Amino acid sequence: MGHILLFHSVYGLRPAVLAAADRLRTAGHQVTTPDLYGLPATDTVEEGFALLDKVGRDAVLDRARAAARDLPAETVLAGFSLGAGVAGALLAERPAAAALLLLHGTGGAPDAVRPGLPVQLHLADPDEYEPQHEVDEWQRAMTAAGAELSVHRYPGPGHLYTDPDLPDHDPVAAERTWERVLAFLADR
Repeated sequence: MGHILLFHSVYGLRPAVLAAADRLRTAGHQVTTPDLYGLPATDTVEEGFALLDKVGRDAVLDRARAAARDLPAETVLAGFSLGAGVAGALLAERPAAAALLLLHGTGGAPDAVRPGLPVQLHLADPDEYEPQHEVDEWQRAMTAAGAELSVHRYPGPGHLYTDPDLPDHDPVAAERTWERVLAFLADR
């Protein structure tokens, strides 16, 4: 089992992120969950974006880099929504990453993908923050870059359906997501 660097969503470091890290630890992984804001998590997406604006995207990326600094080069980069984007942004600086795990967001960065990089994406279907045409374009770019890509869509739930404390939560889709995530990470 390996190291996983797990980034939170725009809401901040919520209990759902810590619970996800505990689930991964129970499976034998070492998990780091940095607080990219250094401020208490929020309960609404609007408050989350206000926190992001207050802290600033550059500071968020600097905190992510600091969290990654002492981890092995082959650490799995993972994130929830905004955190998926952070994981994707770090990929260019961590080309030996063991895998890229994206929950609730595509994470961008197809140009930083090395051939053979395992990438797994989990999205609601539809997802108001990830329009289908953008997901299709991202998927084509990831495949063209040589990623070993698996995409899982979950009909019906809201954007952050794995967070039991949000209205988006879908327990069936969340459990199926974690089953697939654990299988994906089993050999990393």
